[in-house]
Amino acid sequence: MADEGLRPIIVKRIKKGGGGHHGGAWKIAYADFVTAMMAFFLLMWLLGSTAKGDLNGIAEYFKTPLKVAMAGGSGSGDANTVIPGGGKDLTRQEGQLRKGENDVVNRRSVRAARAEMEKAEQARLQELKTRIETAIDNSPTLKQFKNQLLIDITSEGLRIQIVDEKNRPMFALASAQLQPYTREILREIGKTLNDVPNKISLSGHTDATPFSSGEKGYSNWELSADRANASRRELIAGGMDEAKVLRVVGLSSAVLLDKEDPFNPINRRISIIVMNKKAEDLVEGNKSDDSTMDVSTDTEVKDGLSAPAKN
Repeated sequence: MADEGLRPIIVKRIKKGGGGHHGGAWKIAYADFVTAMMAFFLLMWLLGSTAKGDLNGIAEYFKTPLKVAMAGGSGSGDANTVIPGGGKDLTRQEGQLRKGENDVVNRRSVRAARAEMEKAEQARLQELKTRIETAIDNSPTLKQFKNQLLIDITSEGLRIQIVDEKNRPMFALASAQLQPYTREILREIGKTLNDVPNKISLSGHTDATPFSSGEKGYSNWELSADRANASRRELIAGGMDEAKVLRVVGLSSAVLLDKEDPFNPINRRISIIVMNKKAEDLVEGNKSDDSTMDVSTDTEVKDGLSAPAKN
């Protein structure tokens, strides 16, 4: 048959395939990277928007977590989230930011109150200075000793210095016995010191002339201390409250008014300081200050030397 002579037609179909499955590990690595970056920027945002007080509280928690959890620490606050904003949270008493800044606000308030108090105290001491100067001008007895009264305001408070003159000493020679006119001056000053609540510091000073009365162990140190105590008694006799006296010291010639001439009679003096609050606290030890308070600085000595009033 004719069909038997035909050759069969073979159709060959080639199937094309890919290179095989490569896996999805890179997707996991990329997802980890994106997650880490998101966490990093979220942390930066939280740190930038969290109050300073809350940051201190967080730091304190990680130092002593149990102590802060039990008792609460500085800046720990009462908020339950570090993310500010959103609606009002009825479960907390104060807002997150306000609570976190309480310490800073309190410190500023204390500083402002202290500055206001110091300003008022300065005005009070200035008013007392004016009253004492007026009392001296109005008293015929005291007016003649005006050049021996040096009144100024120092870092410790209002300072009143009664100094010797060559022909008009305050005390008998080498003695703590007051001259009659010195008693009048001290009693007049004592009347005015009760007008302010400030405490009083008294210091006695001598010149550099060695003490030579013959009494063994008695020097200008003892003499200056005795003169300061004698002045204290006269102030009290003039009406000053004895409880106002906070300090009585004898300084011999350690703090000279005229350093160029240690033998100048002006170096023999009694210094009365109506102390401001800061000076009182330092003497009473109410403030932790390791330094000792200067009785008189070089600047104050120069100011005092140039301060005599003129008749």
